Amino acid sequence: MTLWLILAYAVTAVLAGVDQLIKIWAVDTLRGTPDRPFLPIGDFDWMHLCYTENNGAAFSMLAGSKWFLIGFSAVMIAVCLILMHKLSRNHRWLLCTMPLIAGGGLGNLIDRVFRDGLVVDYLDFQLMDFAIFNFADCCVCVGVLLMTICLLFIEKDEKAAKPLKQAKTLGDAAQIPAAECLSDAEDIENA
Repeated sequence: MTLWLILAYAVTAVLAGVDQLIKIWAVDTLRGTPDRPFLPIGDFDWMHLCYTENNGAAFSMLAGSKWFLIGFSAVMIAVCLILMHKLSRNHRWLLCTMPLIAGGGLGNLIDRVFRDGLVVDYLDFQLMDFAIFNFADCCVCVGVLLMTICLLFIEKDEKAAKPLKQAKTLGDAAQIPAAECLSDAEDIENA
């Protein structure tokens, strides 16, 4: 197991742990209280802390589908962990995205299993009518966004660069007498 892979697994566990600590704080501090401004910028009110419990996926899709969401989350986390193992040697940029997705998914999966299918949400974006979300959701979204960027731009460039890295130098070409090079050039012109 490489150091990169160990680090990726550790980051996954830390992100899930941070998510759970924030959710414990939210349950203890925010449940049963009115919304409160969060990170205001002067008089600009862009985010509130608002306790809610979600029994669905993003935007409350599949609400009430506890077992499906638990199974789907478990499978997606397993896929991320397998991909982390497979990507650890050759795809470092993609490897950096998997702990975000797996850590966020694990944080929400822990909620679903131990809170009777409910996920604690507490961040309420005020600039538009948007779903209330949590740290784990942020991790998953940022991870998927970075993975998309990696697949579209970074990995594509690395695949094109690999043949260039593997190209061999001409070594003996520097030892060819100039007269031979000139005669070859004349032959090409006359052809």
